[in-house]
Amino acid sequence: MSVSIQHARDILQQAELLYSAGQVQAALHKVAQQINARLADSHPLVLSVMGGAVVFSGQLLPLLDFPLDFDYVHVSRYGDARHGGAMHWKVEPRENVRGRVVLLLDDILDEGHTLSALHEKVMELGADKCYSAVFADKQHGRKKPIRADFVGMELPDRFVFGYGMDIEGAWRNLPAIYAVKEQK
Repeated sequence: MSVSIQHARDILQQAELLYSAGQVQAALHKVAQQINARLADSHPLVLSVMGGAVVFSGQLLPLLDFPLDFDYVHVSRYGDARHGGAMHWKVEPRENVRGRVVLLLDDILDEGHTLSALHEKVMELGADKCYSAVFADKQHGRKKPIRADFVGMELPDRFVFGYGMDIEGAWRNLPAIYAVKEQK
């Protein structure tokens, strides 16, 4: 357990709702339509980035109207912290990417280091093409090493949580997106 129940509840109570569950679902459907239009004839291997992309992946896959293979990777830069750290590979992409069109699914494109490293690894393992879909792209004004091919919604440069994104290990399960209140 990362935080106490009361601490987690306090975090949520003090947070600001950025996007409602309805807005989140509209963004999910938008990105699904874009992926369907681009990858319908490719029978891709879809790799979900655990654990942040579990909610996005679980809700996106039923909206994709083409055959696909599914697997996962597990790399982390945050753990339970609020700031990125060293990259930790728990489950690397496997050889099953060779000769395939690969679609990486992640919850958020923040600084871009994780998604960039995944893209590089998949291509090194022999993928023919690698696309990426993120539910959210954080707009912080700094240059990112990669751009996602498919983006559900853009988020402000704030610490956000909900819809797969956690805060101190909690609240990935929220259907909406919240931000930590800014200190004044």
